[in-house]
Amino acid sequence: MYIFKPIISIEPDKRGGQPGIREMRITAADILGWLASGMEIREIVENFTELTKEEILVALEFSANRQNREVTAG
Repeated sequence: MYIFKPIISIEPDKRGGQPGIREMRITAADILGWLASGMEIREIVENFTELTKEEILVALEFSANRQNREVTAG
């Protein structure tokens, strides 16, 4: 289990306030989209050298936890 801070940040003036990675313009949703399109973590790190494997895994865990809260609350 990862601790989301300081990796996940939410800034109202960046990307509509979507959860992002370390104050970058890359969001957790971007990472999910890349993985869903068939990219591997290795490919994402090669194409976006500012990202680390750990940050990608944190984004996945953050998204899963967020989705789980929405499903169980609704």
